[in-house]
Amino acid sequence: MASRLNPYLTFDGNAREAMEFYSGVLGGELTLSTFGELGGPDAPTPDNIMHGQLVSQRGYWLMGADTAPGTEGAPANSSVSISGDDGDALRGYFEGLADGGQITVPLEKQMWGDEFGMLTDRFGITWMINIGQPEG
Repeated sequence: MASRLNPYLTFDGNAREAMEFYSGVLGGELTLSTFGELGGPDAPTPDNIMHGQLVSQRGYWLMGADTAPGTEGAPANSSVSISGDDGDALRGYFEGLADGGQITVPLEKQMWGDEFGMLTDRFGITWMINIGQPEG
């Protein structure tokens, strides 16, 4: 099996809602497993997500989970970046991820020639979208 690098996001009790939201925006197959399923029905938070995985038709892999029982709050997350040259798809992702969130940099042409935008979604995750321009 080839190696894969993918983001793994941590949430404070709303991983199911977040991962279902991302599935709606990015498409693909979503698998969610709870602490109750994987850790046993006596887990302190049996309905919270122990592991979530979204695999999109474009080959994106996004994983996420709620904090483990006994852990204080969700750790600070890093940004997730999606780059490419399919402007229509990437603009759609930006609009979808911005729903209920806050745009910090509008998706528009930047000084380096690409379209770029940044937002924080409704779950506190920062997303950066970069649409590369054809080399001329």
